[in-house]
Amino acid sequence: MKLTDTNIRSLKPTPGKTKKHADGWGLFLYVLETGTKSWRFAYRFHGKQKLLVIGPYPLIGLSEARERRDAARKLLLDGIDPGAEKQAKKAAARAEATGIHPNSFEALAREWYDTKTENYTTKHRAKIMYRLEKLLFPVFGRKPIGDVEAQEVLAVARAAEKRGHRETAHRLVQLTGQIFRFAIASGKARYNVAGDLKDALKPVNQRHRAAITDTRKIGILLLALDDYPGHYPVICALRIMPYVFVRSGELRCAVWDEFDLDHMEWRIPAERMKMRSPHVVPLARQVVEILQDLKLYTGSGRYLFPSTSSRGRPISDMAMLTAIRRLGYGKEELSMHGFRSMASTLLNEQGYNRDWIERQLAHSERDGVRAAYNYAEYLPQRRRMMQEYADYLTELKEKARQEMSAPPVAPA
Repeated sequence: MKLTDTNIRSLKPTPGKTKKHADGWGLFLYVLETGTKSWRFAYRFHGKQKLLVIGPYPLIGLSEARERRDAARKLLLDGIDPGAEKQAKKAAARAEATGIHPNSFEALAREWYDTKTENYTTKHRAKIMYRLEKLLFPVFGRKPIGDVEAQEVLAVARAAEKRGHRETAHRLVQLTGQIFRFAIASGKARYNVAGDLKDALKPVNQRHRAAITDTRKIGILLLALDDYPGHYPVICALRIMPYVFVRSGELRCAVWDEFDLDHMEWRIPAERMKMRSPHVVPLARQVVEILQDLKLYTGSGRYLFPSTSSRGRPISDMAMLTAIRRLGYGKEELSMHGFRSMASTLLNEQGYNRDWIERQLAHSERDGVRAAYNYAEYLPQRRRMMQEYADYLTELKEKARQEMSAPPVAPA
């Protein structure tokens, strides 16, 4: 059924989800969980599925959105990609306003940014733009992209390397390579000058993610988490963290609509996952019990773990880490990522299928399409693994409790 102005105005955001409302012939209204609405046009060009962002609603109304969709369809009839046409017009307008030539590295980089980073997080997009504007553009941004040389890219990367920023150096080479591949596909460059530069840089220092893997110490840690005397939502988040294998940001921003306690399942939407693919977390009995108690306390709101200052916001990104430090665990002993490392280590040691473990950790999937469809892969096996792991942690905790409550042995 086609959209009308009345029902568009009545559309409400869905917490934790994005919604698509079709109008016909590929046009749909995209509604974010924040309530932001924008028009988009889905089409195929040379056999490939593509998407054209038309613009925000209500700045662009329904009738204008339809007119722009029809204009895009006419371009397709003439064998022109409307998305490429839009980017070409933007590049030309930018060149006229800024004096940046449309075939320059900067022009192609900005076109790549507009085209490829739309679904990235705001934080990640800002980081990319910082690297472009502060590190790459000042050196060779105004040059025609075909004239940029490998040694220029390497010089920028090595400057970052000398400042001690090895990871940034590698990211700069990677970013430049992505832009060149985009330019090659657009017919603006012939080869990727950054393609072979990785080995010219020093390797990235692997960051130490402090984790506890000694089973006796794990039992003591779990007891300490149970006894933490802080804000109740933080207590619950700490108690759940060892059992679910998710990143701390994915846990602290959890909303009740994502949980089905009857089926013992947590479904995290793609937009909240680091890898931008939906993720299923089977919930062990121990976790469900904690959540049932927590629901009596925070179930009337959106977030499982609301902030002390506002129920409309989750706890801060430092709340759980601060609690860990207050319990006496230093940064060299335990990090928030350490709970994921702990689970991976113990499960691999116990002989669980590595594919089950990697899928539950939601590690990067090389094939983005495969990741989007396989978020429920190995789900029956993962349910069993998660419950058995939870039971094992309970055993470690009870063993530690017994050892700590046992009377001291008198010396002989």
